[in-house]
Amino acid sequence: MSDLTLARRIARYAIEFSADDIPEAVNACVRRRVVDSLACILGAYGADPVKTALAVAASTPQPSSTVFGTRLRTTPELAAFANGVMVRFLDYNDGYMAREPGHPSDNIPACLAVAEAEGATGRELIAAIVVAYEIQMRLQDAASLNKRGWDQANYINVAMAAAASRLMKLDEVRTEQAINIALSAHIAMRQVRSGSLSDWKGCSAANAARNAIFAATLARHGMTGPAPVFEGEMGFFRQVTGEFELDVGNFGGRENAQFAILRSLTKTFPTNGELHTAVWAGIDLRQKISDIDAIAAVRIETSEFNLRVLADTPEKWRPRTRETADHSLPYNVARALLDGDITIASYSAERIADPRALALMSKTTVSEDAALTKLFPKHLANRVTVELASGEAFTSERISGPGSLETPMTDEDFERKFRRMAAPHIGRAAQDHVLEFVCDLANQTAYEPLFDAMSSQPEVVAAWEQA
Repeated sequence: MSDLTLARRIARYAIEFSADDIPEAVNACVRRRVVDSLACILGAYGADPVKTALAVAASTPQPSSTVFGTRLRTTPELAAFANGVMVRFLDYNDGYMAREPGHPSDNIPACLAVAEAEGATGRELIAAIVVAYEIQMRLQDAASLNKRGWDQANYINVAMAAAASRLMKLDEVRTEQAINIALSAHIAMRQVRSGSLSDWKGCSAANAARNAIFAATLARHGMTGPAPVFEGEMGFFRQVTGEFELDVGNFGGRENAQFAILRSLTKTFPTNGELHTAVWAGIDLRQKISDIDAIAAVRIETSEFNLRVLADTPEKWRPRTRETADHSLPYNVARALLDGDITIASYSAERIADPRALALMSKTTVSEDAALTKLFPKHLANRVTVELASGEAFTSERISGPGSLETPMTDEDFERKFRRMAAPHIGRAAQDHVLEFVCDLANQTAYEPLFDAMSSQPEVVAAWEQA
């Protein structure tokens, strides 16, 4: 066992990691995750939480980092927050499920904000993103937060503090202090994902990234933080997770080509990732049922996690907010049965209040199936059975679906997703410019062309700047 603190070992990894050790498969994966994140950003243009974040960013003009969709430049922290809120708003960005769920692409807008402020190259940006994914996902593998009432965003505190420190070219000692400050000062509770979900559900991760950048900035100027932040008597192990082992020496790099980012999952629906297979099952059944009004009962069999998180409170059975609806297992199955699809429109106020959806949910039960729990988290499986008034029954079980490790999305899939989200906001030529920029990300030396292309419609920019 190393005599170094865990924070110090993570810091050493982040600083010593070499961009030369990134295989092309990992570079390609980063490019796909960036395109995916930009699609999510475009889909969030004009959303109320984004308008709030934009208003806050606009109050602190600074020529450091750009907010997407606007001409606004602000601090790296506030740009990371505003852009991060955009990435998470639709719950459409990538994810990873282990002992703790999470969305490692929450680090991408924050890495970009710091890279722009520091004048870092695209190659350096890619390396920072790889480091952030590696740290966050390995922490997700190591210990659960949600079972003890803490939020997944706490792992972003560590990952983004390390990635920001790398982009700022801090040494190992100051990077450890950035991690100490970020983790000890910003522990988030899981109430953000319990009961009736609020705007903050999509902002918690962005806030963690913002705080991590601030922590790195403080460390850059000599601030020290509580240590040992993991192992201490009042530290993270004892207060939050319980003790766990993390083999930092086996993180992705020269000695181990099994980079964590290659295990991240992507989404074909703008909703919670663990219920995607239930949506696919609902779509399967929709094709077999000619009269939805003839449904007498819907039975959803799922994992312990899904039952505990996605069908746990009365609010999940009568959602009133977009954030609650996209984390409701019964609501998403009802919409899949009604519409044969899940889209952004599935979470409009009108659809959430749809009497037909409410009627279907009133006929729905959700229970744990031990066999499905055993598959979790390697497979996010669900089984849906529909019984008709005639007594006839249909069942669909989906172990995995598009976006999984078994059937990953292709470059063409990501391009279609991007263009679908981009179409209402930027023209085809601007879309081409964005995709070309990301395709050559490793060779980029400035980010203005990307931001320009993402805000190419003057009327959209004007509307945002007046918000």
